[in-house]
Amino acid sequence: MAAEPPAQPTRPRPEDLFGADCDTEITGSTVTAYCHNRFAETDLVRLHIECDRWWDVDSDGAPQAVGPAGRVELAGRCWKEVRSAWVSHGRR
Repeated sequence: MAAEPPAQPTRPRPEDLFGADCDTEITGSTVTAYCHNRFAETDLVRLHIECDRWWDVDSDGAPQAVGPAGRVELAGRCWKEVRSAWVSHGRR
């Protein structure tokens, strides 16, 4: 019985290549995200911050457009501790 040839890896389609690369830093109660878009389509990025204290207001930043080869810095904060922070992406 002959062995099956190894499957060829699938290459992503050009329309699937989307989304800026973002690094998020939390320093005390401040959050900063640095995003760089290496793709040809504009990405709408938003910073989301969840605060640790129940009375501290969570926030969803306004979308910012990051064009091809563009960079953007997003920032926000809590009054006290940050529980989590992330960046969401959207198509124009």
